[in-house]
Amino acid sequence: MVLHRLLGSGTTWRLLQPSQRRQRIARQESEAVWRSIRSIIAVLLALIFAAPGHAETGYDLWLRYAPLAPSQAQRYAPHFRYLVADTTRPTLAAAVQELDRGLGRMLGSPPAHAGAVQGNGGIVLATADSPLLSGLDLPLAPLGREGFLIRSVAMPGGRVILVAGNSDAGVLYGTFRLLRLLQLQQPIDALAVADAPKLQLRVLDHWDNLDRYVERGYAGQSLWDWQKLPGYTDPRYTDYARANASIGINATVLNNVNANADILTAPYLQKVKALAGVFRPYGIRVYLTARFSAPIEIGGLKTADPLDPAVRAWWKAKADEIYAVIPDFGGFLVKANSEGQPGPSDYKRSHADGANMLADALAPHGGVVMWRAFVYSEHNDADRHKQASEEFVPLDGKFRDNVLLQVKNGAIDFQPREPFHPLFGAMPKTPLMLEVQITKEYLGFATHLAYLGTMWEEVLESDTFRPRAGSTVAKVLETPVAPRALTGMAGVANIGTDINWSGSQFDQANWYAYGRLAWDPDARAVDIARDWARLTWSADSAIADPIVAMMMESREAVVNYMTPLGLGHLMATGHHYGPAPWVSDLARPEWNPAYYHRADANGIGFDRTPTGTNALGQYAPEVAKRWGDLKTVPDRLLLWFHHVPWDYRMRSGGTLWDRLVAQYDAGITTVEDMQRRWSTLDGKIDARRWAEVRDFLAIQRQEAQWWRDASIAYWQSVSHRPLPAGHLPPPHPLGYYQAIRTPHAPGNGK
Repeated sequence: MVLHRLLGSGTTWRLLQPSQRRQRIARQESEAVWRSIRSIIAVLLALIFAAPGHAETGYDLWLRYAPLAPSQAQRYAPHFRYLVADTTRPTLAAAVQELDRGLGRMLGSPPAHAGAVQGNGGIVLATADSPLLSGLDLPLAPLGREGFLIRSVAMPGGRVILVAGNSDAGVLYGTFRLLRLLQLQQPIDALAVADAPKLQLRVLDHWDNLDRYVERGYAGQSLWDWQKLPGYTDPRYTDYARANASIGINATVLNNVNANADILTAPYLQKVKALAGVFRPYGIRVYLTARFSAPIEIGGLKTADPLDPAVRAWWKAKADEIYAVIPDFGGFLVKANSEGQPGPSDYKRSHADGANMLADALAPHGGVVMWRAFVYSEHNDADRHKQASEEFVPLDGKFRDNVLLQVKNGAIDFQPREPFHPLFGAMPKTPLMLEVQITKEYLGFATHLAYLGTMWEEVLESDTFRPRAGSTVAKVLETPVAPRALTGMAGVANIGTDINWSGSQFDQANWYAYGRLAWDPDARAVDIARDWARLTWSADSAIADPIVAMMMESREAVVNYMTPLGLGHLMATGHHYGPAPWVSDLARPEWNPAYYHRADANGIGFDRTPTGTNALGQYAPEVAKRWGDLKTVPDRLLLWFHHVPWDYRMRSGGTLWDRLVAQYDAGITTVEDMQRRWSTLDGKIDARRWAEVRDFLAIQRQEAQWWRDASIAYWQSVSHRPLPAGHLPPPHPLGYYQAIRTPHAPGNGK
């Protein structure tokens, strides 16, 4: 009976020669043995990964592919007996490699590779033009270039799981989605998934310098080892590309917005070419930050005036040179006339003049210019909140079609909380892309747990009321300003050479959440957090649920102990580490924390109503009316828009002073709650990562207390008010906190 099962039907067997029979027996016996061995290995791996002491580093991110329990693996295995794909195409080959890796780890063995459908229980990867899809009448056209379908379908030869797209990249994204379904232990018996990105450009901006120092980086050195490139490409570059592709990121800017022109020279372009070659199979195009003064610094010209014919010719020649080396080069990101960077204003030209010059150079090659709207100048004494809108709104409609204006989520600078930027909805003729900061420059660096999905969701769901109610920031981003106009989103990366990539285990969640929201700005932060927790820690809800609860309350905790009730920019000078609301002696007003809180004996807060700077006038009337009225402005934005007396009676009943102190203490209480939740997971997850998070939470608790005590000591010195009953005084006088110096805190600009 065993031999009969190995050999199959008797008719086929009788047609074979004796030598063929012996070969088939040997081959099928070998296959049976290996199937048994793989099943045993799967069980052993499942036991190893389930062991609380299993040492994980976090390197695998959300692509751990932890072995499934034997019962779950047995349910999935019949669907993945073999795989059909054209592996001569690099992107499809990458998809196959990922399936081999993921299924091999989760199920104990990868599928067999086949040239055609071989019965039920296979996977087929194919694009719309594949003969394999002939006659299936699949609704692929509406999904665009990067969308995909995952379906259980009957094909000639058997019933299979089909992953299909209009491009190889779409198939790759569908492959990662299928693997995610398995990791989350979702049913796959009747798959019918269709998805496509809502934004075209989904970009990671690396603030990496050529010496490998990362500005606002808290996870080690830059990944890009320029000294070894192009001769050696670190395998980690491939893992970086895999991680990005798994969440739909399709572009990367390799160098800092405070750019060095050397990146555009011929030797460095060869290095960039090597990276582009690694990323290309994963659907990722490479972009570079262009230093506006490059024609002077590396081109030998005496000017960088964007209207000068010689300058325009230099940039055209440079674009031609880049595309000759990297044919699918994405384009340029530009920071101009901000924080001392050169730009068109140096020549009395507009931002449109500068952006359009670069856009014209890139246009023949299909390249894009992402022009940052983060501008403020020492020559402009207006409220910093107003400067970007004042400079860019008059230019609406004057940018080339291949220019995207890259706008931060708020008008100041990635604060723990800001209202949405007034440019969103105010430039209906200009493509705008949202820029968020994944690295936590103002949110506790790597050691504070702060899940930023909730922060970005808050911005994306904000209603601009332009042109009408329901015009959320997400809708502004998703809706092209004209047919085939560009759309996009950018995130400032938190990635470095640390073994866990991001400096802490939980900071991985922000990279993950950014990718998911760039793909779908209407996604919910809690759903993303739940997926990340199950992929990264455990699919067991008894473990994942407390982690999700920690994540969902974490960012609000940071806001409370750093910048409650709409305060902002209270951090120490330069490195932005720790509290310094007392600083008021820096050269430029907007560099000083005191500029933003304006606390005095009478009250606290920045008046941006018509009685103050009227920054509210840059929003739609519906928004300005709500935020401009003390009776309707949300408490979370109160001091952002109003200078309020200390004894102002809050809607909750207490005074502003009482509420302010209570918010600081609430932040600390939340951190303590996170510590308690995490302690319950001791022994339930791997010991190394659990201990790291435990220790980082202890650091966060200590630094939250520092923020609370230093801030309250300063506010007391200004307000001359006693602490409300039940709240402990700071243990040290104000001078103690003012004397603290941390000159070597990481991440400062160079």
